[in-house]
Amino acid sequence: MDMFDKQLTLRMGQANVRRWIDDVLPLVSDSADPLGVLDLRTHRLPLESAPEAYAMFQKKTDGCIKVVLDPAARPAASPSAGTEGAA
Repeated sequence: MDMFDKQLTLRMGQANVRRWIDDVLPLVSDSADPLGVLDLRTHRLPLESAPEAYAMFQKKTDGCIKVVLDPAARPAASPSAGTEGAA
């Protein structure tokens, strides 16, 4: 009822993944990064650092925009050692 009283409108939809996957996947996989997707990731941390990564993302500390949790990554010696410069 609160949403109705505040006159909020929610709109949503589904991405037509099957239609666009063949066009988009090569662009995202291209090492030249024509879509600029590599700039979205600001941090890569090991999976064990997930709680700290979520807290960092929520508080937007250390210029955090997007964290990639990498199961193969080694734990860093300090919390900021796994960071890559902010975008």
